[in-house]
Amino acid sequence: AERILQLIAELELAPGDRMPTENELAGRLGTSRTVVREAVKILSAVGRVRTHKGRGLYVADDEGMLASSRWGGFFLPTDLDHVYMLFEFRGVQETAASRLAATRATPGELRTIEAAAETCRQGHLTGQVELFDQGDDDFHLGIAAASHNQFLVAAVREARLLQRQSNVIGMRGRVGGHAQEAIDEHAAIYQAIRAGDPAQEFEERGTSD
Repeated sequence: AERILQLIAELELAPGDRMPTENELAGRLGTSRTVVREAVKILSAVGRVRTHKGRGLYVADDEGMLASSRWGGFFLPTDLDHVYMLFEFRGVQETAASRLAATRATPGELRTIEAAAETCRQGHLTGQVELFDQGDDDFHLGIAAASHNQFLVAAVREARLLQRQSNVIGMRGRVGGHAQEAIDEHAAIYQAIRAGDPAQEFEERGTSD
């Protein structure tokens, strides 16, 4: 999957462009068509490739704010430099969203954030990766919504989609070793937002989720 993404970049294919066929990809990459087909399934699942029956493979033309831009096109999920830059980007936007949420969150939005943190905690305690991920997504998107800034909502959502690509392709979907640390930080962030404290340091350590 990573090698196909690199090939897309090398060929300078833009969103909506037709890709080489599975047979052509297999020949270029020196592998079997079966392996290529499995890689395409992964890329389709994370929104980087679209398959059209009878028409072939296409670079995804997702209309998301980042996915349709140069950032979404150049991001390589297993390139550690890219992953670290994405963590930095997430830290900036999610810190800003948390500080705004501390002064703007409604009671209903606070309940949504608290429930998401609890879902994430339960996922960790029971070893359910999907539950952990769902709670984590809902937590950060809930904070973004509570910022009442639609640009931040879109930026947080799209950056997390890129992060999910790294998890699926590069990290094979594992819950990070700092999951408990993430749970503790979620609780601290929620309490600070609930207390209406915009001066609180909100940024998480990055690799935990």
